[in-house]
Amino acid sequence: MSSKSSATAVAPITAAGRDHRSAGLALGALGVLAFSMSLPATRVAVQHLDPWFVAFGRAVGAALLAWAYLRWSRAPRPTRAQWRRLAVVALGVVAGFPLFTSLALTTQPSAHGAVVVAILPAMTAAFAVLRAGERPPPAFWLSSAAGLVAVLVFLAASGTVGGSASLADLWLLTAVTLCGLGYAEGGALARDLGGARTICWALLLALPVTIPITVVTAIAHPPHATAHAWLSFAYLTLVSMFLGFFAWYAGLARGGIARVGQIQLTQPILTLLWSALLLSETVTPASLAAAAVVLTCVVLTQRTRAR
Repeated sequence: MSSKSSATAVAPITAAGRDHRSAGLALGALGVLAFSMSLPATRVAVQHLDPWFVAFGRAVGAALLAWAYLRWSRAPRPTRAQWRRLAVVALGVVAGFPLFTSLALTTQPSAHGAVVVAILPAMTAAFAVLRAGERPPPAFWLSSAAGLVAVLVFLAASGTVGGSASLADLWLLTAVTLCGLGYAEGGALARDLGGARTICWALLLALPVTIPITVVTAIAHPPHATAHAWLSFAYLTLVSMFLGFFAWYAGLARGGIARVGQIQLTQPILTLLWSALLLSETVTPASLAAAAVVLTCVVLTQRTRAR
């Protein structure tokens, strides 16, 4: 990989370049739309299924689809260096984010999770900056810190941060951190492997971990759920863990991690809407206000980096 990120490199603006970036933005938007239902679907699934089964079972199901796709496309095996980077992708998006959001949403509504996940664009940009070795101005870090403070203030005001608080919010923050790492690493790696192959190889690489955990969990807590819970699990497997990444990683690779990452700004709002429409969750004015503050901070972070 070049030492310069495509998000910051200066290149002549041509019709082909604009078309390439437009395609990246369109693919990124499609990925965000797919991901925006992940928290509501997880919330439904974990009400009836063990959260460990939801997190790792969907990864196993998606890995089977990935194996079929790689066989069909006759994809060449990654290099040793690419396998190491795929391990980071697997840690972030195959294991980390699904597990910690599943644990958190056993006790928290998905609308609450959407507010915390609002800092994901800034987290993705921060990891992209660290990997590219850039030196962003102090305003970048101030904006990132402001977004995090806004989330923590919301959690404190809602009564979920305190001496008797649960670990749900810590799980959500951990999920966002690992997801940002997986997004940035996967977006950069997709420039060489392509978006589809990046997530497919990451899913297969994680199988030695995801299969045993899924089997043990299924034996300890045999999965029995309603049709809605299984439908949500199927969505998480097919869309959130598999097809959504086809578009998302391809978009990051084509349009640049920082540029396309800005589209994630719409994800918390979409998740809040899905939560209200599908789960009849109450979206309070405080939640909307907190989301607006966080999104403003993320916009400032992205614009500061772009300059």
